[in-house]
Amino acid sequence: MGRRRALWACCAVMAAAASAGCAGPHHVFDPAGGPARDIAALGRLLFAVCTVIYLLVIAVLAWALVRRRTEADGSVETGRRLTRAIAAATIASTMTIVGLTAASAVTGHGLTSPMGPAAITVDVVGHQWWWDFQFRDVSPDEFVSSPNELHVPLGQPVMIKTMSRDVIHSFWVPNLHGKRDLIPGQVTNTWIQADRPGVYRGLCAEFCGHEHAKMAFEVVVETPQKFKAWIDHQRENASEPADEQERRGRDVFLGSPCATCHTIRGTTAASRVGPDLTHVGSRMTLAAGTLPNTRPHLATWLGDPQSVKPGTLMPAVPMSDADRGAVIAYLRRLQ
Repeated sequence: MGRRRALWACCAVMAAAASAGCAGPHHVFDPAGGPARDIAALGRLLFAVCTVIYLLVIAVLAWALVRRRTEADGSVETGRRLTRAIAAATIASTMTIVGLTAASAVTGHGLTSPMGPAAITVDVVGHQWWWDFQFRDVSPDEFVSSPNELHVPLGQPVMIKTMSRDVIHSFWVPNLHGKRDLIPGQVTNTWIQADRPGVYRGLCAEFCGHEHAKMAFEVVVETPQKFKAWIDHQRENASEPADEQERRGRDVFLGSPCATCHTIRGTTAASRVGPDLTHVGSRMTLAAGTLPNTRPHLATWLGDPQSVKPGTLMPAVPMSDADRGAVIAYLRRLQ
């Protein structure tokens, strides 16, 4: 009975390993660019080789569990056969390890730099717990900040310069490339290229504190024409209020502690402690991918940030329901 249980346990582990995978909004084995395809190919090779080895080990273990001992097991000839088998297994294991190491080195070498010149360079700045994507070289005289939402042109290499303002973070878009650590006081480089339009989930892949799991971002891959239109729009100042409620919301915002942490271009709010809100109404998420950017979620986030993201540096600013509703109307206006 003990042998059977052991065999069933091994089979259960094998089934769990075979069914495990990456799924959801970020998927390593659904590559959307050249670097990710190379990583996925290496991952499949490693998985295939390890699966074959695992099945062989399980088969030998099952044979050892069900066979009965014989008188010949203790003979000299049996000992010699076992020695030859162990030597052959050792050689095969060594060759397998060397082969996988070589495959990993070749793949890694091809991931260090893009094949062609980069279309743009983006500074990726990590904070606890949000991302700032800064575009500087698209138009040298214009600085564009796009918190928690990275837009890139389709089919073009994008250089990524990463840095951290507090602790170690890690920039990772599984569909596009491997991870790159953000080291405080240093600038590290990587690159991405997307060959398929869409929206891809990115995240921090290095534990960085209490809200590490809520430090995500979206990568929007669009045609070069749409990207150009987007970046041109991002250079513009914030939209002017359209009605009395939005004007009241702007005045409340500028007269509150909100203006001491955030920037809204075209107004007196010019702080860079928190995310730039100039075009916050057009973004897909709030609080670094934690909430969809809808009016009810924005009301929840402004009313009690700690209930959404405990430990966040954003405080709950006291204001009346009417004032908060006006601020929400104004922020939703900032498309």
